[in-house]
Amino acid sequence: MPKYLMPKYFYDEKGSAIFQDIMKMPEYYLTACEMEIFDRQNEHICRSFLQNSSSFDLIELGSGDGLKTSILLNYLIKSDPGIRYIPVDISEDANKGLINKLALDVPALEVEPITGDFFRLEKEISETAVKRKVILFLGSNIGNFTDTELEDFLRLLAGTCSRGDRVLTGFDLKKSPQVIIKAYNDPYGHTRKFNLNHLVRLNRELEADFNTGNFEHHTTYNPVSGEVKSYLVSLKEQTVYFGTTGHSFRFGKWESIFMERSRKFDFEVIENLAGHHGFKVVKHFTDHKNWFTDSLWEKI
Repeated sequence: MPKYLMPKYFYDEKGSAIFQDIMKMPEYYLTACEMEIFDRQNEHICRSFLQNSSSFDLIELGSGDGLKTSILLNYLIKSDPGIRYIPVDISEDANKGLINKLALDVPALEVEPITGDFFRLEKEISETAVKRKVILFLGSNIGNFTDTELEDFLRLLAGTCSRGDRVLTGFDLKKSPQVIIKAYNDPYGHTRKFNLNHLVRLNRELEADFNTGNFEHHTTYNPVSGEVKSYLVSLKEQTVYFGTTGHSFRFGKWESIFMERSRKFDFEVIENLAGHHGFKVVKHFTDHKNWFTDSLWEKI
């Protein structure tokens, strides 16, 4: 069976710091494209949430530091003083940091955080959000899902929404393969360090004995499926021992560990996903290059 690691464990303290370096690279266009959308179209986005002047609860899945959302919140609180922001994040520390930041930046805003994994929180989110819902799932996180995970996520999302609720989701769009490969196989080695840090974390937390010098980073892109796939490839025959479990894993020379996927979409696929799960597309907000979109859907 091919070996793989779960990408959600990339983000220990060091992994998060390395990812900040990745986002600062000029080649890593995703963050800059979405920030452009929010900077230039924030008023239009906010107006699309304020339909019929009815108040709503703004729910953000994977809220993190709330950097992009904070661009919207000051506008929204002026237009709808009754708005409530419900950040949902797997990290309690991230939620605490966000609450403290918003208390300074948007003191009039009511914030009610939920800590945990969305896949297990559908009921809690539905019970917490008592008004019309606007749900944010920003960044390109949806591209990291397998087909099964994507189906499960959209099914849960549809189940959380009532008719008229809206969802704004980030999708990285298909573009030149050269642009995509440079973003994920960068010349600075940040992505390599990001992947190898996963092994370092296993060494620290599970008492494994990975020698990171025995692995190299490799990235592929398939322009048909739109999938970027990242691997660590073993440079030699070796055996890795996990002290906490007592298990050993043998690697053949050139055997790979699948680390992460990042799927790229086109508008036809996005619209089919929306329709299949009971949504209609209201608008695709895009950057000026059409490299990224925050797609606004409404439950019908």
